[in-house]
Amino acid sequence: MASAHAGGEASRARLTGWREIRSWPANLARLWRQSLRFKTILVTLTLTAVAVAIACVWMALAIQNDLFVSRKDQVLVDAQRATEASQTTLDSAAVQGDVVQIQNLMTRVRLTLGQQSASDEWAVFRIGPFSAIAPQDIATDPALEEIITPELRASVREDSQHQYWQSVALPAGDDGSVPGIIVGQQIDVPEVGPYELYLAYDLASAPQTLGFVHSTLWIVGIGLVLLIGGIAWFVLRSVTRPIGEAADTSAMLAAGELGVRLPVRGEDELATLGRSFNAMADSIESQIKELAELSLVQQRFVSDVSHELRTPLTTIRLAADMINDQRSEFEPATARAAELLNAQVQRFETLLTDLLEISRYDAGSVQLELEPTSLAALAEDVIESMAQLAEQHGTDVRLVAPGGYSPVDMDPRRVRRVVRNLLGNAIEHGEGRPIVVTVDSDQQAVAIGVRDYGLGMTPTDAERVFDRFWRADPSRKRTIGGTGLGLSIALGDARLHGGELAVWSELGRGTNFVLTLPRAAGKLTASSPVSADPGDDSVAAVDDLGLTQPLEVLSTGSVRTDAVERARKPHRKGDKS
Repeated sequence: MASAHAGGEASRARLTGWREIRSWPANLARLWRQSLRFKTILVTLTLTAVAVAIACVWMALAIQNDLFVSRKDQVLVDAQRATEASQTTLDSAAVQGDVVQIQNLMTRVRLTLGQQSASDEWAVFRIGPFSAIAPQDIATDPALEEIITPELRASVREDSQHQYWQSVALPAGDDGSVPGIIVGQQIDVPEVGPYELYLAYDLASAPQTLGFVHSTLWIVGIGLVLLIGGIAWFVLRSVTRPIGEAADTSAMLAAGELGVRLPVRGEDELATLGRSFNAMADSIESQIKELAELSLVQQRFVSDVSHELRTPLTTIRLAADMINDQRSEFEPATARAAELLNAQVQRFETLLTDLLEISRYDAGSVQLELEPTSLAALAEDVIESMAQLAEQHGTDVRLVAPGGYSPVDMDPRRVRRVVRNLLGNAIEHGEGRPIVVTVDSDQQAVAIGVRDYGLGMTPTDAERVFDRFWRADPSRKRTIGGTGLGLSIALGDARLHGGELAVWSELGRGTNFVLTLPRAAGKLTASSPVSADPGDDSVAAVDDLGLTQPLEVLSTGSVRTDAVERARKPHRKGDKS
């Protein structure tokens, strides 16, 4: 239910984002990346719209051309019929050179054109030289003569047997125009000669028809696109909904909700996928439960064995101490055996303590005892307590503390154990070279780094350095009685505080461990004040710090040197001491 609630909140947040137009491009880009349904529908609609647009344009052009050709053919047939009827009227009359009869004949021709032709506008023009009995040019509209092009008139004059036509713009009311066709052909007036006959046809109805066809095509095309989009959405919803459920269920399963399963509907491929997914989830849940039970058994075994061993180990430890105290009275071989026995019993006791601590971490029963503690002061105490061990190995330990003096809530026992472990490892593996302990802080965190200049490790070894009982070189013996669990416990202590324990190491340049703890409760949100990579090039960098003076313990209890004084910086904001 929590996951569903979170998903609902996210959905509401996304819907709210659509209220601002400026956020639409980013939202659309996110939908394109994240939604298979949106991507498929968008691609389908785009391709469908392109296809429908191409089809509509092609059909509109084809209909327009067919409509014009059909109307043109009708006009030519009508003009031919009217011309033939007019010529028949002319041929049937006997004018005998009488001007009046010729004028009456032209009047009958005009009536014939009005009856036989669908054209309301026509014109007749004389061809040839002037004649006293020849009728004058006649036109229903004086502007018609200006519309007829010279090319059309030349063609009609030269050929008396064929029709000629031309598309023109006929004048309409209010200084407008309409599309039209003018058809020209010769007629022969008896005893006078040939005339040009032109009939003008108005095609205004064709654009109206074509506009209706265009609007119908586009309306049908848009409706078709929307219909295909709806069908695509419905089909995709039935397909992508199970895929989305599988994705959500997989995410919940990955988050640790092992009981979630996919709903199975029907017998198709998606149902088979759902059953297979549920079978896989059942198998994973079963194996994880078995591993968890096995882990609990192992943890319980380690914890029980460790607890059971404490009583006999205490007895053995007391007996070993008594024997070791009397070793001066034994023979040399027996005295050496008593020393070895006492040392191994101590190591066994340390190992047992570490095993108990590890079992607590595995069981999740570790609790912090927080106290305001100065990390710099804690580091000084640890260095002082391990001064004798450092002297035995011929190692010079130096503290550089620009910050870290203000108290921070931490478990001082656990942090002290971490620092002791890091410093002990540095002394053991530092090859007698100087060790630099750096403490610094900022407003978000405090950190301590322990840098040695020993042999160092390879990157592969550095990745496994926190593994339990792991050593980079198994042939090397531990000289200070380590158990192989120290760094693993140190990492657990760091994470328990919400901090981190980082390591940098390189062959020939040494190793640097950095423990970073947050000032406030919670996890770290910023980088560490002490970098894990020291950035120096060689062991000679120690001399650049001026760390050649012997360790000096001041009366205040803090460990400092002249070099430390030179390295100190003004306290940063948030570091009050």
